[in-house]
Amino acid sequence: MAKGFPENFLWGGATAANQVEGAYLSDGKGLSTADVMTAGMHGVPREITDGVVEGNYYPSHQAVDHYHRFKEDIALFAEMGFKCYRLSIAWSRIFPNGDEEVPNEAGLKHYDEVFDTCLQYGIEPLVTISHFETPLGLLKYGSWENREVIDFYLRYCQTIFNRYKGKVKYWLTFNEINVMSTKPWMAAGINSNDEQTRMTAAYHQFLASAKAVQMAHAIDPNNKVGMMYAGHIAYPNSCDPEDIQTTVDFMHKMLFYCDVQCRGYYPSYKLKEFEREGIVLPIQDGDLVELKKGKVDFLSYSYYLTHVVGKKTNLEFKGLNGVKTGYKNPYLPASDWGWTIDPMGLRYSLNLLYDRYQIPLMIVENGLGAVDKIDEDGRIHDSYRIEYLRNHLKEMKKAIDIDGIPVMGYTMWGPIDLISASTGEMKKRYGFIYVDVDDNGNGTFRRIKKDSFYWYKKVIESNGEDLE
Repeated sequence: MAKGFPENFLWGGATAANQVEGAYLSDGKGLSTADVMTAGMHGVPREITDGVVEGNYYPSHQAVDHYHRFKEDIALFAEMGFKCYRLSIAWSRIFPNGDEEVPNEAGLKHYDEVFDTCLQYGIEPLVTISHFETPLGLLKYGSWENREVIDFYLRYCQTIFNRYKGKVKYWLTFNEINVMSTKPWMAAGINSNDEQTRMTAAYHQFLASAKAVQMAHAIDPNNKVGMMYAGHIAYPNSCDPEDIQTTVDFMHKMLFYCDVQCRGYYPSYKLKEFEREGIVLPIQDGDLVELKKGKVDFLSYSYYLTHVVGKKTNLEFKGLNGVKTGYKNPYLPASDWGWTIDPMGLRYSLNLLYDRYQIPLMIVENGLGAVDKIDEDGRIHDSYRIEYLRNHLKEMKKAIDIDGIPVMGYTMWGPIDLISASTGEMKKRYGFIYVDVDDNGNGTFRRIKKDSFYWYKKVIESNGEDLE
């Protein structure tokens, strides 16, 4: 039996349009929900403003200028040996207000060039259709709370599935769909803590995703469509049955999103919760059949940290990953941004999700946000990042070798320094490639290879065998 990573394993990296592209109004692009989020910092939340307000700094407006430099950046990814590049299409580049009848040709042409560049280097694009940026023009409808937005999304999907047929075969319908419960503005352009509102918007996204899966398969039978889960994984604080039960309740709040997309129906525990809380789903005739027919082909997720949960955990969710549970894990170190570092948890999560759904899995985000310093020799020695990634890859290899889990690929977040989604900072750097730009958007934008760049090149060359 073959050991190690499969022969066709998709090694690569992942970015999001609103965190790398910049060029926020170029070539007819409209404003998105990401374009009205100011910069924050660790402990200082990003603000959502009513439109673009003069005098505020919005990191997405120029980001790291990948829009104009994608050829240079993808060439660097190719130098590392990428087999896959996970990126997102900015919906408002294709339909500037979200509700137009006719797409913006300049936007479509841009992504043609991006995908052609990837394919020229033998890199498979993995495309996130909606990654934390709903066109701002859809707010007049109430955004995803309104069923009409499903049709606008499907028009967008039909446009890109047809346009990029033969160029893109891996798709994700919504980035971290369960962020609806933690940051609904990012997930759906919904600025509300009302559970009925959030669950209505989530229902519409589930339906949109299910219809998009069917559409993708009809347009090109080679298309593979996945869901994307923000990897909330929790351990009980102790063997006290109350701690165990609260952990189950915590995971239900998150995993029901995967249940609907992977199994094609709402789990009974969620329906009972809706009953208790008086939440009514806007189900119409035929909807439940659509959910069933539109199950995803694979489950992808982000894995950065694990939580500890117990009887004093309040089951309210806030923040992107920094969910406050009232407990810390005494066995694990944390990053400078307070995220626990838990490589073994990656193997645990792969087992948990595969046991539950029995479909192929893919890690589409995993990385370390850290402050990188340029040495006197002009180099960036990021041994801490190499160690972080190495330890996670070792555990992923065990999940494949020992547990027999079908892992399709691994796209590290983000291969080039980008704007942090949670804080809007640049100094929280993830990349193998350093970008000379600071938290205020100042710098030369020069790209510099870090030590981790050469390390990852070796990892891919050896198909994950050489991690030293």
